[in-house]
Amino acid sequence: MLQEFFTGTLREASPCVLETERLALRRPTLADVKAIARLANDRRIAENTRRLPHPYVQDDAVAFVRYTASEPRELAFLIECNFAPVGMVGINMTEPDAPELGYWLGVDHWGQGFGTEAARAAIDYFFEEFSHEHLFAGARVTNPASRNILEKCGFQWTGVELHRFEALGCSTPVDKFRLSRGVWSSLKHWGSSVRKAR
Repeated sequence: MLQEFFTGTLREASPCVLETERLALRRPTLADVKAIARLANDRRIAENTRRLPHPYVQDDAVAFVRYTASEPRELAFLIECNFAPVGMVGINMTEPDAPELGYWLGVDHWGQGFGTEAARAAIDYFFEEFSHEHLFAGARVTNPASRNILEKCGFQWTGVELHRFEALGCSTPVDKFRLSRGVWSSLKHWGSSVRKAR
């Protein structure tokens, strides 16, 4: 089943779609490149996201879509509300012992709870499909909104580290967080995301 999830062509939607009360999360495709570039090309987003360059152009979005389609350790979901893209959420598993949750939303969609809703769906998917005992995440110390999302999802603060941010061209302090499978399981009353095949 997971092999099918990772081997679809670039132009096909993933057979796995996560649905929440307001959102649908699916693999990004080349058809989404314009929307991804339009949403991500904002310095306020790039300054709070380690790997996003600024400016963010369509070629960056193409490279991202191609990379996530070919790299099974990079789970990426386009977040849609009423069929309109609003951001991205994903889990990077390139370090097997430290899978990391990441997300960003277009600025027009901040403050509406979409980040928490999408993060919870991705977290559910991760713990239901993989055997890891912990999921990690980080937020710039100057980004209280992102820290709030992580805390609502049950993440616990573990300390501060320096991480390089591509758009800043330097390293900056990041609050680090960890969510255990046990804490996630005890918080499942937040409601499950629904997975539908398309």
